[in-house]
Amino acid sequence: MTTSFIWIITLLAVAGVIIRPFKTPEFIWAVGGAIVLLALGLITPTESLSGIMKGTDVYLFLTGMMLLAETAREEKLFDWLAAQATQRANGSASSLFLLIYLVGVVVTTFLSNDATAVVLTPAVAAAVKTARVKNPLPYLFICAFIANAASFVLPISNPANLVIYGTHMPPLLAWLAQYTIPSIVSIVTTYGILRFTQRQALSESIAGDITIPTLSSGGRLAIAGIAITALVLLIASAFDVALGLPTAITGILTSILVLIRARKTPWIVIKNVSWAVLPLVAGLFVLVEALAKTGIIQQLTTLLHQQTARSVTETTWLSGVGVALACNLVNNLPAGLIAGTVIQAGQVPDVIKSAVLIGIDLGPNLSVTGSLATILWLVALRREGQTVSAWAFLKLGALVMTIPLLCTLLAVWLYFRFI
Repeated sequence: MTTSFIWIITLLAVAGVIIRPFKTPEFIWAVGGAIVLLALGLITPTESLSGIMKGTDVYLFLTGMMLLAETAREEKLFDWLAAQATQRANGSASSLFLLIYLVGVVVTTFLSNDATAVVLTPAVAAAVKTARVKNPLPYLFICAFIANAASFVLPISNPANLVIYGTHMPPLLAWLAQYTIPSIVSIVTTYGILRFTQRQALSESIAGDITIPTLSSGGRLAIAGIAITALVLLIASAFDVALGLPTAITGILTSILVLIRARKTPWIVIKNVSWAVLPLVAGLFVLVEALAKTGIIQQLTTLLHQQTARSVTETTWLSGVGVALACNLVNNLPAGLIAGTVIQAGQVPDVIKSAVLIGIDLGPNLSVTGSLATILWLVALRREGQTVSAWAFLKLGALVMTIPLLCTLLAVWLYFRFI
């Protein structure tokens, strides 16, 4: 009975995050579910605290990135970048679409998928406004989908990558050898399907006579801070250092230096950061801690070993697709924690590990609750006065996720089949 209650409460909490009844913030449902579990004695205070503490690195990472993004926004960096991109598009909606997509690939690769949602979304919103685009959503969809599609180019491209491998992270060169081709397949197929589904909106012409505004000294300092953050993350990844603290330090220092240079008070930035994301993540971690008590990790570990002994190929495909779908039920961060624990509990072939990682990274493109990056994207959209319903995203995600997922899993299977 205890197990049933835990599952029911968890699923209701996740459903609340997805549907947002009465437009209540997502964190209310995640935190509410955690509180109900605690109040009913289904999870102890010690276990709740343990779950919350497991997200420390994520909280630090998000804090640094959100401060960077808000500081850049305050210094009009995004407006300047938007004008640059729009001018280079030369009046072509398709060119602007491709340019934004390529920028999304770079940002995701070197700053992580969460950074793409936080940093790129307001820049794209500014770009489409500058270009006087009638329907901005096709361009904004890029920020959500590329954040997941390009999130295994490097280990730092998605914090979930570090969770999957734990202390057994492959060296950078080995990672590149293993994931470069699958990453290209994921990025190219996602672009092709997204471009095809949005072709009607991209037939319009956009403004080409764009005046480039002057970038302030604070804006230039913000660019330097973002570049340094990317470099720090690469170095931290190379030395297998957790990414949260370095990101928080660089984000905070950048904000302080920019505000001092601009002679502005910290409150200007702090008040506009979407701090509600942090309790949302904490609530999800507590829900996962409760699910662990149901014995699901032991059951999945046993099932994985039995299935692997029966057929590695079949297990590869089932693991990749199964994990991808699971991400959309409980979010890919908790799903990654569970999957990582299962994988690290025993020896499984590398091809299965890769399939699980791709499912965790690419699977969330199906629904709005699939990844933290997508939730951050929704929060950023609302700040820009845009909304996307869960159903509208699901209809698009059904195509944008499934075909690239199957193609990428095939690329991984072929790599291990013929190396």
